[in-house]
Amino acid sequence: MSDTRRRVKVYTLNEDRQWDDRGTGHVSSTYVDRLNGMSLLVRAESDGSLLLESKINPNTAYQKQQDTLIVWSEADNYDLALSFQEKAGCDEIWEKICQVQGRDPSLDITQDIIDESEEERFEEMPETTHTVDLPPCELNKLEEIADLVTSVLSSPIRREKLALALENEGYIKKLLQLFQVCEDLENTEGLHHLYEIIRGILFLNKAALFEVMFSDECIMDVVGCLEYDPSLPHPRKHREFLTKTAKFKEVIPITDTELKQKIHQTYRVQYIQDIILPTPSVFEENFLSTLTSFIFFNKVEIVSMLQEDEKFLTELFAQLTDEATDDDKRRELVNFFKEFCAFSQTLQPQNRDAFFKTLANLGILPALEIVLGMDDAQVRTAATDIFSYLVEYSPSMVREFVMQEAQQSDDDILLINVIIEQMICDADPELGGAVQLMGLLRTLIDPENMLATANKTEKTEFLSFFYKHCMHVLSAPLLANTTDEKRSGRDAGIDESNRNTAFCSDNFQTAQLLALILELLTFCVEHHTYHIKNYIMNKDLLRRVLVLMNSKHTFLALCALRFMRRIIGLKDEFYNRYITKGNLFEPVINAFLDNGARYNLLNSAIIELFEFIRVEDIKSLTTHIVDNFYKALEHIEYVQTFKGLKLRYEQERDRLQNQKLNSVPSILRNNRYRRDARALEEDEEMWFNEDEDDEEGEALVPHVEKSKSEDDYPDSYGKFLETKKAKESEDKENLPKRSSSPSFKFTFSHTCASGAANGTNGTNSKSTAAQTAPASSTSSSAKHTSSSTAMTAKGGLVGLVDYPDDEEEEEEEEASPRKRPRLGS
Repeated sequence: MSDTRRRVKVYTLNEDRQWDDRGTGHVSSTYVDRLNGMSLLVRAESDGSLLLESKINPNTAYQKQQDTLIVWSEADNYDLALSFQEKAGCDEIWEKICQVQGRDPSLDITQDIIDESEEERFEEMPETTHTVDLPPCELNKLEEIADLVTSVLSSPIRREKLALALENEGYIKKLLQLFQVCEDLENTEGLHHLYEIIRGILFLNKAALFEVMFSDECIMDVVGCLEYDPSLPHPRKHREFLTKTAKFKEVIPITDTELKQKIHQTYRVQYIQDIILPTPSVFEENFLSTLTSFIFFNKVEIVSMLQEDEKFLTELFAQLTDEATDDDKRRELVNFFKEFCAFSQTLQPQNRDAFFKTLANLGILPALEIVLGMDDAQVRTAATDIFSYLVEYSPSMVREFVMQEAQQSDDDILLINVIIEQMICDADPELGGAVQLMGLLRTLIDPENMLATANKTEKTEFLSFFYKHCMHVLSAPLLANTTDEKRSGRDAGIDESNRNTAFCSDNFQTAQLLALILELLTFCVEHHTYHIKNYIMNKDLLRRVLVLMNSKHTFLALCALRFMRRIIGLKDEFYNRYITKGNLFEPVINAFLDNGARYNLLNSAIIELFEFIRVEDIKSLTTHIVDNFYKALEHIEYVQTFKGLKLRYEQERDRLQNQKLNSVPSILRNNRYRRDARALEEDEEMWFNEDEDDEEGEALVPHVEKSKSEDDYPDSYGKFLETKKAKESEDKENLPKRSSSPSFKFTFSHTCASGAANGTNGTNSKSTAAQTAPASSTSSSAKHTSSSTAMTAKGGLVGLVDYPDDEEEEEEEEASPRKRPRLGS
């Protein structure tokens, strides 16, 4: 019995003046050596950990509220509360606190918070002045009573004395009787005084007074007093609203009288706080903290009582899922459930867990599937709010339900697909509901909140399920608005000025929807890697997305660009080959050139994309961009990005050239950097003398011999440069040239995906491979006359001769022409 009596919930007041639940445990009052005094200790009932350790300070003001609450402040902005399960336990702890502070346990407060000057003033007064004498409760005394109530608000000790007097004398009920008399007599002045009196009593912030004022007997008269605000020309009609307009609907009959009374009370008190009372000033903001606590704990009690009534919830779900239930009834059930879930947010974590598990067991998710398919927009909105509570509480619970459902249902009626279809079909021009649903979908597909255990990996299972059963539904609007027929319009001769209408329905609402879908797909690229990669490749998705670069809505073009930027940001060579083979930079370049000299977000975003490629030195993309688009970009000088890309390109070309030079027969590679001229002469003479009949070979032997004399070196080096320049000129003539229009526009052709777009580059690659093949094959046939003749005919021997001077060797690398690297994968 003692455990139940001492069972409490610990609450702290946050910055928004809302109570946060810190857990449930059992309270005791014990002497703590470390704190040098009697202290309140609360240990968690789950694991015995210490939830609260608070010394009972002799100067701290403790308040007892509603018979089961003890509230106090530890510091200026740190308020604490203990909510007891039983009144007896609250009384025991209250007596301990009063015993430590030497106070009377019959009082509801142990201290008064007053400033130093006020304390000194009260010390000089006799004790009798602390008491508050209430005037007789008569009509001609109303002005005097109003003045008294208003005057005590600035003095904490006088507020406490007045509250005690009001409670002991049953004064509030007498005042409300006078209110009825004044209304009958139409005594406007008296009604205005009663407004000031009742408002002042509310600001006394005493739970004991609230219990009287908000009882069924008194609350409507309290609301009536608050209708007669002197600052308004006419009284408000709050009672009419509460009794006639606001209807209490019992979707399922509530048999518990206490529960029904608690619901009525909470609604009316919430109405008083939110509607009737003016927004409190900075000075008054703490006056109604007890009123906020009163509402909060009422909601906790309502949810707990409903949750414990298994018969009520079972009947509720039965009607919600029954096909025979008419739409009006189902709408009321859904709205009730929305309020029920909202109230559940006041529960402590372990109770909230039990609450949502109860809902799951009763079948909340199948019920939501039915409701989300209704035509009533209000019902769908309420169902979406309920679904958001469930996803916020446990995404894994929703994922598990959907995967189990897939084994028994078609893809079209899966819960996630129903959610996606609601997002796609949102009739709101601003897509408010679609934005909310998109956020819920992102939570569900976020691997960060997926569980991984030894026997089960939720991430693998759910993502495989999502891409198999749901992704095609999500991407359908995107694929439908970028179809092949529309996309090939430019190739069919459609005028450039009309190209926006050639690829999609470019109205604002469609653009907004596509932007939402792209945002979700971009999230997938960042977090799903393997699954989204396969989907992009199979659907050629990036090409379809980049069609939207031509949209007249800049935000949609930016979404498409962001999608590509995330892909490139992964620095995945698999993606890079897909981009280069498909020539997918072309629509980005065209959008950049179409934007012209405008300095806007699109301009900056595209430049940032290329700057990332330059900084990260993504070689395959750099080579592709420079080879195919540099002529169109070289005139741009207000940023150094494109010149920097060209520099990266040339550095990589030099590196490849050096690799070719190093892939020569071992006899030459081993001696290339040797500085011993004598050893160089012997090795090269031995190699050249193998083919003495070759004329070009003989002409080169004296050249090697000349290298013995450093004075003859410049002449031989000049011949080397002339030979290499002639070779480069010949290569350039043989290379096919890329044609471009005067405005540097590129054709975005679908045939690029199959490899035909790089036909020119493919030819060039073959040419390059053919030219480099002899050089790489000489390692196995360096001693054969035919091989040496072939190499000599190509002029390849000149680049293999070693020169002793390092600086001149660097000059050779800078001055020698380079071959065009391959652009294939």
